[in-house]
Amino acid sequence: MPSPDWQPSASLEAMKARAELLSTVRAFFAACNILEVDTPQLARYGVSDPHIQCIAVPGYGYLQSSPEYHMKRLLAAGSGPIYQICKAFRDGEAGGRHNPEFTMLEWYRPGFELDELICECLTLFAELFPGAPSKRYRFRDLFSGVTGLDPLTTRDADLIAHAESHGAPEGLNRTAAVDYLMATKVEATLPTEQLSVVTDFPGWAAALAQTREDQDGATVARRFEIYYRGLELANGYQELTDAEEQRRRFERDNALRQEQGLNPMDPDPLLLAAMRYGLPACSGVAVGLERLLMARQNSHRIAGVLSFPHHNA
Repeated sequence: MPSPDWQPSASLEAMKARAELLSTVRAFFAACNILEVDTPQLARYGVSDPHIQCIAVPGYGYLQSSPEYHMKRLLAAGSGPIYQICKAFRDGEAGGRHNPEFTMLEWYRPGFELDELICECLTLFAELFPGAPSKRYRFRDLFSGVTGLDPLTTRDADLIAHAESHGAPEGLNRTAAVDYLMATKVEATLPTEQLSVVTDFPGWAAALAQTREDQDGATVARRFEIYYRGLELANGYQELTDAEEQRRRFERDNALRQEQGLNPMDPDPLLLAAMRYGLPACSGVAVGLERLLMARQNSHRIAGVLSFPHHNA
């Protein structure tokens, strides 16, 4: 019988690189006078987003897929600017770039508009990736430039047919077709040695972000993502602060979950109560720590930056 694979998958150099990254990140936020906080990784409620599946712990609730709900409760309680480095958990996410357990860096800036947060994010990344240039793109312009189709106005049938012609499975709806083309075709065209900032996502991709009308009158999400070396590093929002709109989005999420055969998720009443009390105007961003390490090492293998990935954890 072969011996179990007990050894770590990350090298000693990779482990030292993680420690160095954590030190750099904490020094950056200390210099910005942003408070480090700690929130539960096991809690009664999980997220309703149909794209994210929480890991249930019977009798206790869910391992948290993000510290977002709890950090927003801290913001409503008057914490001021905060950040957190914590473990996060997502069911079904395992592969070359994903692990069910990973490390998330998340921070929130009361009073910041989204452009200010983008600038702060790029300032941190300038320390991590010295000399890397940056460029901004509107989602709509980037998508249409690569596919020849406007993601907001092209007919559903044409978007779906285009996705299927590029290998997408049958049965996708409009939003899934756009997501597929963005992930498989559009992102691949971004220059690898450039910090590419994509803004103004379609309104249906708002999640917990505010929406607005763009210059053409279409509804877009006040959201950005940053890509580097073929990896999505950051996902930021101008945060939704309206409790009733949040409640409606919980309901829409659960309707979509039902359509997709997923278990419904109870809306988090503690988050809604905090928002009703008064979540301050703020922007926030989440960054995968392992993604940062992978980008710094120019590697697409998450196992190379984890001591023990899921297969031998």
